[in-house]
Amino acid sequence: MSLSRWFRSCLVVACLLVAGPGVAQTAAAPVEGVDYTLIEDGRPLAPLDGRIEVVELFSYACGHCADLHPLIDPWQRRLPDDVRFTYLPVVYGNRDNLAAAFFASQALGTLERTHGATFDAMHRARRLPRNASPSELGWFYAQHGVDQAAFEAAMRDDATGQKLNAARDFLLRSGAQGTPTLIINGRYRIQARSLRGLLDTADALIARERAAAP
Repeated sequence: MSLSRWFRSCLVVACLLVAGPGVAQTAAAPVEGVDYTLIEDGRPLAPLDGRIEVVELFSYACGHCADLHPLIDPWQRRLPDDVRFTYLPVVYGNRDNLAAAFFASQALGTLERTHGATFDAMHRARRLPRNASPSELGWFYAQHGVDQAAFEAAMRDDATGQKLNAARDFLLRSGAQGTPTLIINGRYRIQARSLRGLLDTADALIARERAAAP
């Protein structure tokens, strides 16, 4: 089985196992093997420079990522200055259109307009198919004030290809088997059983990393 098909099947399994946002979560300290996995020889996405890194591995095609977005977006905006939060799309191949769209919009400085809108278009308004082509994505992003020609060029740009490769490498070394997944400092892979539980566990592990800092 190809990596793409394997990861897509894992994503489906993970989506079936993750409970909805209304499920109650205990306030107990997170437990390794239950709430998170310690990543052997894990490395952060970027140098920490004295900060704590939180990466959300997501896919625009994932319904649970769409459900998490209204929770995680305000949560990450309230994080203290010593925490660096990064959205990172999962990459199934060298030219994954949805992931390339994320990086293209990011490069153009329009991500604030397009990130949540892409989830809404795919899972609520049904205006974008899960296998959207570059031209379909370009048309949709143009509805949100993005220059379509510049956007489609950014999707094809070598810099976007490099970001796709780096995102795929991080995905593989993180060992994530579905979305959404949170990775703390490249060391902790959070596998909570509810969407709110992901954030509760992240809060606890952020505090743990802060306390352990020299």
